[in-house]
Amino acid sequence: MNIRYGFRLPFDGESVFDKDSLHDVRSVSKSVVSLLFGIAVEKKLIHEIDSSVLASFPELADLETVQHSSVTWRHLLTMSSGLDWKEWARGFLTNDEARLYWKKDLVRFVFERPMIAPAGKVFNYNGGGTSVLAEILTKETGKSLEDLAAEWLFHPIGINDYEWVKDRHGRALAFGGLRLRPRDMLKLGRLMLNGGVWEKKQIVPKNWIEDSLKSHITTNITILTGDDSPLEYGYQWWTGETRLSNRTVSWQAALGNGGQRIYIVPDLDMVVVTTAGEYGSASIGKEVGRLLDKILATAN
Repeated sequence: MNIRYGFRLPFDGESVFDKDSLHDVRSVSKSVVSLLFGIAVEKKLIHEIDSSVLASFPELADLETVQHSSVTWRHLLTMSSGLDWKEWARGFLTNDEARLYWKKDLVRFVFERPMIAPAGKVFNYNGGGTSVLAEILTKETGKSLEDLAAEWLFHPIGINDYEWVKDRHGRALAFGGLRLRPRDMLKLGRLMLNGGVWEKKQIVPKNWIEDSLKSHITTNITILTGDDSPLEYGYQWWTGETRLSNRTVSWQAALGNGGQRIYIVPDLDMVVVTTAGEYGSASIGKEVGRLLDKILATAN
């Protein structure tokens, strides 16, 4: 039985599982935004990821406290901004992600909240930060997020059938609105394994891939693995490991609510993709984590 939040699109409807259906991949969307951000850095549209985010939004000068101005693009990428953000709470009034659907000024909505930790010190899952990453991409290019994804990433690697659900203001939901076919999720995983190269062409900068997939901060989150091992976090990509009988295998992943996964296993030159319909389920993370462990044990 599908467990859903009760919203309208993109949360209602039945999950269909076949090779051609576009699947709701939720927060896998965040990992795609990171790739687009890396391409923008290469194109020098973003000049320095350690620069203050608010410096790029002079219209928000009233929010520029010393603490808020210390938040950089790197902090948003690693979900360590220090901003007070409650993403996994239930209900519209307490879930900040849910409120993103209706906010016209996303950057102000994210940065008007107080700092509860120094920037860069504490991991706190924050889809609002991903929305800000998308906002600077669209601001600097004058193009929509879905058009950038098509031009810079999807079409170059042969992903032509996809959808990016929009909010009530017509913007793609950067933090969770992407729809992809499972085989195209595999393409994204293979692109990562290839260091950003597709058919001998560098699509995403190699150094961005490397930085995205390495640990920048500890999350202390264990509910998404099969053996309770804590996950680390890169640039909107997760890092973890599976302990086998004879060795430990490291992996990186794009993870989405309900069991959506793109696992990258460099030591085995392997990509593992899962799709599921258990949106909002507290147990699906463990189930998919155990499935990955079994696959790696068999392939080892």
